[in-house]
Amino acid sequence: MTTVPVIHPNWSRPPRDMTDGYSLEMTARDRAALLEAAPHIAPETPIAVTFLPQESIDARIAAAVTARQLGFEPMPHLSARRIASHAELDQTVARCVAEAGVTRMFLVAGDPPVPAGPFPDTLSLLATGLFERHGIRAIGIAGHPESHPAMDEATRWAALEAKRDDLTRRGIATLIVTQFGFDAAPVLDWLRRLRDRGIDAPVRLGVAGPAGIKTLLRYAAHCGVGASAAVMARYGVSLGHLLGTAGPDRLVNALGSGLTPAHGAVRLHFYPFGGLGRTVDWINDYAARKDSRARRIGAER
Repeated sequence: MTTVPVIHPNWSRPPRDMTDGYSLEMTARDRAALLEAAPHIAPETPIAVTFLPQESIDARIAAAVTARQLGFEPMPHLSARRIASHAELDQTVARCVAEAGVTRMFLVAGDPPVPAGPFPDTLSLLATGLFERHGIRAIGIAGHPESHPAMDEATRWAALEAKRDDLTRRGIATLIVTQFGFDAAPVLDWLRRLRDRGIDAPVRLGVAGPAGIKTLLRYAAHCGVGASAAVMARYGVSLGHLLGTAGPDRLVNALGSGLTPAHGAVRLHFYPFGGLGRTVDWINDYAARKDSRARRIGAER
């Protein structure tokens, strides 16, 4: 069984609202933005540090160190196909633990069609035994409610279950983090099917922070996310007007309305395509609006 408290203390209770217990994603070059936004981010918020090919190991670890120093919970990413050797993997994990106090990491196969070293996928990283050896207690793996550029649905489910099973055997807690999307319906359906398969791991649902519409569509095309005219209209975007920006208000509202206890432990994970500071501002504004509405309704009763 998944050890939920290892992931975050907030998992032991239902969320107060949809932004309660959220996590954020950053790149190594977002350190200055994180420092600026830090006073407005809840303590112990998980901060995922992405694995971009143009950023060095030193830069990624420095970002994780900054997150830790600010009172957050760093979760560095590792891209299997971009790691050149066993020694590089060992050094990276060891340094993350020693320098940033990392207890959780997020593993993906990565985009390159040909691996740079001996690791073609997440399972090959886990097979090294390095994560439990270095004291990593939780591993994040990817969930894909809609599609994947290189895998069909059956392959996606098989891969997810294989990774969950391997982590369980190793005594490491599983956390599933999904790609972002614009439509709540496929996300809620995927969550139901996930639980029907007996996968009880906590799930962080990917949500795009407020960003330019063209930027959102570009990332959607890259990730295989549905962005038809009908889907985008439900999100609040007209494909005839691409010069503006869009926020996830409607999506988050729909998720909040559709989630039930049967969907299991769920929180949100924000991808700040329009900037980390702007995403944090949106989160706090959304939470304040919901809190104000709840107080108003309470007073009327």
